[in-house]
Amino acid sequence: MSEPLRLGVVGLGRAFMLMLPTFAQHPLVRLVAATDPRPEARSRFVEEFSSNGFAAKAYDTLDGLLADEAVEAVYVASPHQFHVAHVRSAAAAGKHILVEKPMALRLEDCRAMIDVAAEAGIHLAVGHSHSFDLPYLRTAELIRSGRFGRPRLIVGSNYTDFLYRPRRPEELDTAQGGGVVFSQAAHQLDVVRLLAGAEIESLRAVTARLDPARPTEGAYQALLLFENGASATLTYSGYGRYDTDEQLGWFGELGQRRDPSQYGAARRALAQVSTPAEEAALKEKRAYGTSGNVAGRTAPAAHNHFGHFLVSCDEADLRPMADGVRVYANDREWLDPLPAPAVPRAEVVDELHAAVRFGVPLLHSGEWGTATLAACLAILESAATGREVRLGSQSTASARG
Repeated sequence: MSEPLRLGVVGLGRAFMLMLPTFAQHPLVRLVAATDPRPEARSRFVEEFSSNGFAAKAYDTLDGLLADEAVEAVYVASPHQFHVAHVRSAAAAGKHILVEKPMALRLEDCRAMIDVAAEAGIHLAVGHSHSFDLPYLRTAELIRSGRFGRPRLIVGSNYTDFLYRPRRPEELDTAQGGGVVFSQAAHQLDVVRLLAGAEIESLRAVTARLDPARPTEGAYQALLLFENGASATLTYSGYGRYDTDEQLGWFGELGQRRDPSQYGAARRALAQVSTPAEEAALKEKRAYGTSGNVAGRTAPAAHNHFGHFLVSCDEADLRPMADGVRVYANDREWLDPLPAPAVPRAEVVDELHAAVRFGVPLLHSGEWGTATLAACLAILESAATGREVRLGSQSTASARG
């Protein structure tokens, strides 16, 4: 067994909560330190991750964490407006970096992060993104095998209650990175780029704002053309009505079993608050350090997913599912099964660990994240102008690996 990565966490908020079961259970990572402005979160972290004579550390400043010699890599899970500064500081301290998506809101900031990582000689990974999920990696593997010919048409759709989960005011302001494009399209774009195996050449998109009380993009559709001739159509809605998990056997995005009788729960919960401050407080209850939020130890029933995808190749249609890949060939159909994961989102740690310990090139590199942001910005630009947007010169990543 290779030595685990010694990881420090920058920000113990909602993003960290979603990765917490991975970090708590994966044998190739160990949480050794964290920084967060909330004392209750710091106290909980020290209590939960100190054991067998080892004392986890918690700092009220980033400088304190970066000065800790036990920390060799950091997970930047702070709000995205702080990503550039935090990545610069971590790189200057010689720490490898996993930064949450979106990397930033401007391409020049993404490129600055890539440059400082290169100058420091450290690895810069972007994630979690659902293109880490094993069903999509397995689908891409089947496509690359050549057994079914080239990918031609890709369909992706996801309907969730994203916009009605508790939000801070800036999360409902597109200019500050709010809405579904920066947060949710990043997942969908990553998955179809992985499946197509090529860069996006151009796209045409529309967005929708259907609720004046949530004044940001809550839905979009996009047509993507790839450099290798493949195309994709993407649809996303976060308005909490139809739920795509119905098409996935009621497995949720995190691989958990869903109860369809809970229809409308997010809207009902949000209806109990009357001010932005109350809503922000409700979101705060979902952060680390609040009552009942501890590291999860229960393995999920299935893999993470991001809704319905279907890839039409020359000789088969491939449908990644939460429990495998359904193959629809010319003469028969079958399920290429995947065992339920022992550790959720294990692929994130696997990729970063392989890069740091063995020099394996990252798929989800800074360049990859930059290309994803370029496509997110192109969706907003196309929707605003009513025109097709070409991405060739904006994208600096290669999805062909």
